[in-house]
Amino acid sequence: MGHDFLSSVFLLLLLLDPLGNVPVFLSLLKDLPPARRRHIVLRECAVAGVVLIVFVFVGDALLKLMHLSDPALEISGGIILFLIAMGMVFPRPPLADSDVAANGEPFIVPLAIPMIAGPAALATVLLASRQAEQPWLLVAAIVVAILASTLILLAAGWLSRIFGKSGLQAMERLMGLVLTAMAVQMLISGIRIAFNLAPASIP
Repeated sequence: MGHDFLSSVFLLLLLLDPLGNVPVFLSLLKDLPPARRRHIVLRECAVAGVVLIVFVFVGDALLKLMHLSDPALEISGGIILFLIAMGMVFPRPPLADSDVAANGEPFIVPLAIPMIAGPAALATVLLASRQAEQPWLLVAAIVVAILASTLILLAAGWLSRIFGKSGLQAMERLMGLVLTAMAVQMLISGIRIAFNLAPASIP
């Protein structure tokens, strides 16, 4: 149970990508006073956490309604993870000005969704909710990952000064490489289940 919990927290933290979001948050919130920036970070992370937790409890019913099989979820989830990982390894395009509210303060979009609770995180929670025997364990993993992401984003200015833009990009790319391997493993697992292949031995 402990291993599954830690694995879920680690995967969710990779998908939430708080280090990769540091420059985005700094850019979008640069004209706001520090107290307001902290309020927005707390609000956006809370919204993202609520959305992910809702997906835990409606995910299984939603997938049954669409008649999606586990192999289809594994394969599609692996593809989404792979695309997100590629976005972490290679530079992402800057956000358009239209993504920010008219008063200069973003609300839910694009920070909570899709920057924090993006397609990969939502798809992963959907898949995990179908496979989880204890949903509360998945909820706890989401809470821990969101709290960790919140702390990182609250310290965005400090992290940017310490590591610089290049340092943050290097760490994000390292996380992207790890996520790429996890995406490939998910694809292999889905294909193996779909074609009833024997599992490969893992050293």
